[in-house]
Amino acid sequence: MEITKELVAKLEDLCQFELSDEERERISADLQNAVSEFAKLGELDTTGIAERSHAFDNVNALREDEVRSSFERELILQNAPARNEDSFSAPSVMEGN
Repeated sequence: MEITKELVAKLEDLCQFELSDEERERISADLQNAVSEFAKLGELDTTGIAERSHAFDNVNALREDEVRSSFERELILQNAPARNEDSFSAPSVMEGN
């Protein structure tokens, strides 16, 4: 992959940066160097190496879902500073409401 002036200009636009000519040249060189280094990975012989989506063999350690009873609504609402029938009442945070 070649890092072109057009690509750097597009990246500059996407990132909402305004770079100087010197910074564009430096960024272009840095990006080209990074792309070249990553291209070297494609030269590695990975025969016999299993594909992975993660570096570790972790498994999901979450518990199974189970239906459990909740707190009683009245117990929760008894300490509410303000309530509206079966729910908490709070001041509006929107202007005009």
